Amino acid sequence: MNQTFWDKFWKDKHGDVVVYQRPNAWIIGWLVLAIIAAFTYGGFSHAISKIATVVLIIWSLLELFQGVNYFRRTLGLLVLLVSVGHLFGIGL
Repeated sequence: MNQTFWDKFWKDKHGDVVVYQRPNAWIIGWLVLAIIAAFTYGGFSHAISKIATVVLIIWSLLELFQGVNYFRRTLGLLVLLVSVGHLFGIGL
């Protein structure tokens, strides 16, 4: 059965629409590190923030190359671009 672009964008290989998935270890790790960075200060906060950004970049690369549909891969690309920009001080 040939899938249309629309189907490939929103559906996985089983035909289920996938926009949201249960958070995995990378997203949970990013969230924990981001919260720690928000409640600390100085050099420690800066270092934790950078580590959190690297963890988010890893998640985005996994989504970009292994996402279940084009939406998830596009989401990975967008998060990757914003995260790399943040890491190097290039804001939107």
